[in-house]
Order: sequence, then structure tokens, then C-alpha cells
Amino acid sequence: MILDTLAQWRTYAALSPRLAKGFAFLETVSPTAALGRHEIDGDDVFALVQRYTTKPVEERVFESHRKYIDIQYVLQGREVMYWAPLPLLPVVTMPFDPKQDAALYARSPHGVALHVSQGQFTVFFPEDGHIPACAWDAPAEVGKIVVKVRV
Repeated sequence: MILDTLAQWRTYAALSPRLAKGFAFLETVSPTAALGRHEIDGDDVFALVQRYTTKPVEERVFESHRKYIDIQYVLQGREVMYWAPLPLLPVVTMPFDPKQDAALYARSPHGVALHVSQGQFTVFFPEDGHIPACAWDAPAEVGKIVVKVRV
């Protein structure tokens, strides 16, 4: 898991050329970008532009992915994301579904709260359970881009 500001993305570019493509895309995105999927490099790297209202963590569950790394960039607003390594998430509520590239897990007392503001990103790898879109103090509107980077 990584938490940083977009200005620092080059620090992580050496991890993968695909990650570098995803970060480079984030530098070009406008707050008025159209919602939905944006192509970067076919199914290897693509972005999902989202706008939503955050929810209380009690209404959310941990998720993980196997095929894709998530770069979750807060374009507008702020939210809390929770992180925990998969071995600390023993209660599986939905086994891995290859079509969704997702497994779901019950919340855990081992989750670490990450307060993510406008201009910051997280990177969640396949071994990272995460809960995105949680309210900081109260539900609020967030503009976010999730870049999906094939492992």
C-alpha cells in the first residue's frame, strides 16, 4: 500500500511501466472529466472516473483484487479509505469472482484509516484489502479516479 501526493508519483514509476502510464494519465485529468472508463493502454491500464457521496464505514466492506492494482486518486473532496493486509481479513463474505476481479471481506479491527484529501492517491496491490469511499466526518461528495493497472 502506498499513500502520497500526485506530485510525488515519479518516486513509484520504477515499480512498473504500467503504473507510470497510469500516473502520467492522472496528471492530465481535468476535474470536469467525463464519468466512466477512459482508455490508457487497453485492458492493461485504464481509468474509471467516478463521483459519489461517501458513506459511513459501517456500511462498507473490505475488498481486494487479483488481476489489477488500484491507483485511487482523489480529484475533488476527501474521504477515508481503510487498509489491511489480507492475512488479517479472515472472514470472506464473497469468494474471489474473476469476472469482477474482486473478493469481499468483513470489516476487521486491524484496518488502518487513511485520510485521503484532494491531490492525494493510494495504491492498493493484490495483497492489500481496502475499503474506499468512507465518510471523513460526514458524508460528502467526492470526485475520484481509479486507475486499474494489470499485475
